[in-house]
Amino acid sequence: MSTAKALRGRPRSEAVERAILEGVIKLIEDGVPLAEVSIELVARTAGVGKSTIYRRWSGREALFCDALLAAEAPDPDLPGTSVRDDLIAILEAVRRRGVVNRSSALLHNVHAQMKSQPRLWEAYHATVIEPRRRRTNEVLRRGQETGEIRADLDVDLVNDLFVGPLLVRSVIRPGADLPESLPTDVVDAVLAGLRPPE
Repeated sequence: MSTAKALRGRPRSEAVERAILEGVIKLIEDGVPLAEVSIELVARTAGVGKSTIYRRWSGREALFCDALLAAEAPDPDLPGTSVRDDLIAILEAVRRRGVVNRSSALLHNVHAQMKSQPRLWEAYHATVIEPRRRRTNEVLRRGQETGEIRADLDVDLVNDLFVGPLLVRSVIRPGADLPESLPTDVVDAVLAGLRPPE
C-alpha cells in the first residue's frame, strides 16, 4: 500500500498507481541505474504527470519501496495455530523471496544498488524490513508468554537466530540450497535450543 493512500483527497486510480509502479520496474529492467531513476523519468515512462506521482508518494524513496513490494509476493497470513507454525510460515516467505531474488536480476540489482544510496536504504529498512521484524518479534513474544520460548531471551537476538540461516543462504552463500524443508528444519532446530528446561 502506498504511503500516500492515507492522505485525503479524490479517490486514487489503481490503474494509474499500477502504471507508475510498473514504470519504475521497467526502467530498472531496462538497465537504468537506480540513481538515475528520477520522478520525472518515471512519469514519462508511465505516461503521467509528475504531480500525479507526488499526489501518491512523498518522493522517490517511498515510490521505490512500494515498487519493490509490488514485485514481491505479499507477506503470508499466519496460521495462528502455534508459534512453531507461525515461524515456519514467516521463514517460508523469506525462503521464497530468496529463491525469487536469485532468479530475478532485477531484484538482486536493486538491492545491491540501494546500499549505496543511504536515504533509499533507510526508507526500505523502515517500510519493508522493520515491519517484518516487528511481526516476527510479536510471534516470539507470544512464544515466551506460552512457554514455548525461554522468557529470559532477547527477542531481537532470537529473531536473528531464526531468520539468519535463510539470509546467509540467500545472500552470503548464493549457491547454497534453499529446499522447501529448510524453514521447518531451522524452526525445529532453533526452538529445541530455546525451550525452557523441563
